[in-house]
Amino acid sequence: MATFLLAAAGLLFAQASGYANPGTCSGTCGNAHDPSIIRRSDGTYFRMSTGGGVQIHTAPSIIGPWTYKCDMLASGSKIDSSGSTDLWAPDVSLVGSTYYVYYSVSSFGTQDSSIGLATSTTMDCSSFTDHGSVGVSSTTGKDYNAIDANLLDDGGTYRLQFGSFWGDIFSVEMKSTPTAPSGTSVGLAYDPSGTHAEEGSFMVKYDDYYYLFYSHGQCCDYDTSKPASGSEYMVKVCRSTSATSGFVDSAGTSCQSGGGTVVLESHGDVYGPGGQSVYYDPQNGWILVYHYVDTTVGYADADKKFGWNKITWSNGWPTV
Repeated sequence: MATFLLAAAGLLFAQASGYANPGTCSGTCGNAHDPSIIRRSDGTYFRMSTGGGVQIHTAPSIIGPWTYKCDMLASGSKIDSSGSTDLWAPDVSLVGSTYYVYYSVSSFGTQDSSIGLATSTTMDCSSFTDHGSVGVSSTTGKDYNAIDANLLDDGGTYRLQFGSFWGDIFSVEMKSTPTAPSGTSVGLAYDPSGTHAEEGSFMVKYDDYYYLFYSHGQCCDYDTSKPASGSEYMVKVCRSTSATSGFVDSAGTSCQSGGGTVVLESHGDVYGPGGQSVYYDPQNGWILVYHYVDTTVGYADADKKFGWNKITWSNGWPTV
C-alpha cells in the first residue's frame, strides 16, 4: 500500500506490509510500556505507563514533546501485595468530572494479582487519591488473572475488562460509580492453545458494534528470549453486538475459540507492538496507542517506545 495518510503530526508513510509507521513522537518517547492517554480540557495530553507508581508524562499534543512529570502514586499502592510499588497497565478515563485510573498490582507470571483505582479531578501531580483494590483480584485456581483493566462507559453502564493467560479476557459490570463490581465476570476471549497470552483488553463501541482490542503473543524479554517469528506481541480485535458475549473475528471465528483479526503486527523497524489502548482524540479522531520495539534502537523492555496510529474504519473493521 503506497497511500499517504495525513495526520496532525505530518505524513505517515504506509509500509509495503499495509501498516503505517508510528506517528511522530518527540521528547521522552521511550520506556512507554502499556500507554494510556487522555486530553484534559485545557489541551494538555497525559500519558500514563507501567512502572514505579505509574509514570505520568504530559505534552501539548499527541506528537509531543512528551515530558516526565511524576509518578501517580509515588509511594506505591495501598494494596498489600507483592508488586505494590511497581504498578502495571494503567487505564485512564473521565467519569463525570473525575479522572479514574485503574492499575494492576501483580507478580509476573502468577495469579497473585489485584486491580486498583486512583482518582483525581485535575490530573496534576500529588492530586491522586488511591482507593486501593476495586474488588477484582485473583489467586491460584481462579479462571483469570486480574490485570490489565479497562473501563467502558456503555451509555451509563460501566464495564471493566481485564485478564491475561489462564482463561484470558473477562468483563464485569461495575456499580454506577465504578469503584466496585456489581455483577459476575464473564469470559470474552480465550486462546485454547494456552501458548500465547491474550491480554491488555480494551473495548470501545463504534456504530452498532462493540470492538474488543487485545494483545496476543509474547510481550517481553526480547533481548534475552526472542520468540519464534509471529509469536511476538501483536494487536488483534474481535467484535460483537453485545458487550458481554458473541465476539468473533472478521472470518466469523469465535474469539472464545482462538479467533482474532490482526490490527497491527511487526513490520519494518517496528517489532512486537501491543499493550494498546484506543482513544477518540479531539484533534486526530480514533487512534490506536501502543508500545513497540524499534529494532534500530534495541530489544530490551526499557527500549520500548510510544507509538500511535490513526484508525480507519473499513467495512466495519479497524485498520491502521
